[in-house]
Amino acid sequence: MPAPILANIAIDFFRRGGPIMWPIAAVSIFSVCILFERLWWWMQSARSRQPKVLDSVLESLENGDASRAQALCANTSDPVLRVIHAGLNHRHASLQGALQAAAGIELRSAGRYLTAMDTIITLAPLLGLLGTVTGIMGSFQSIGGSELAVEKVTGGIGEALIATACGLGIAILTLVPYNWFHAKVATLQHEIETAASNVEVFVAAKN
Repeated sequence: MPAPILANIAIDFFRRGGPIMWPIAAVSIFSVCILFERLWWWMQSARSRQPKVLDSVLESLENGDASRAQALCANTSDPVLRVIHAGLNHRHASLQGALQAAAGIELRSAGRYLTAMDTIITLAPLLGLLGTVTGIMGSFQSIGGSELAVEKVTGGIGEALIATACGLGIAILTLVPYNWFHAKVATLQHEIETAASNVEVFVAAKN
C-alpha cells in the first residue's frame, strides 16, 4: 500500500479518535523517545563491560595488591569497575561509604526514566478511558437531540473505542520494555553488590 494512502488512513483514524488523541499522541511520542534512549544506553553499557578485568581486580585484591587493583579499574566505563575504583580510592577512609555512594550513582543512571515509563503505563489507559467517556457522552447527546443522526451516534462510539484502544496499546507496548529495563537494573545492582562485598572482604582480610 502506497505511503500517502497509509498516511491518509492514519490521519483519518486520528481524527475519528476525538480531541483526546492529542494528549495520547504526546504520551506515545514521549514513550518512544524513552524506549530508544534506554535501549541505546543499555547497548553502550553492554559494550563497556569488562568481566576479565573484574576478575583480575578481585584476584589482585585477594593477593593483597590493592594498588594494582586500583590501577586496573581506573579509566574504565564498566559501571562495576567504576564502583570498585571509587571504593579503593577511599579505602583508608571509608571504603563502604565510597562503594555505596558510587553504586547509587551507577544505579540511578541505569534506572533513569523508569518512573516516567511507569507513569505512562498508568496514564495512557486513563487517557483512553477519558476518551471513552467523552465519546459516549457525545453519543448520548446525539440521542437526546431533536433529530437523531445515526452517524453522530456511531461516531461517538467509534471515538470511544479508538481512544481506548490507543491508550491500552501504548500501555502494553511500554509495559514489556519497562519490565525488561527493571530486570536489567536489578541484575546490575546484584553484580555491583556482589563485587562490592568481595572488595570489602578482601580489603578487610589484608588489613
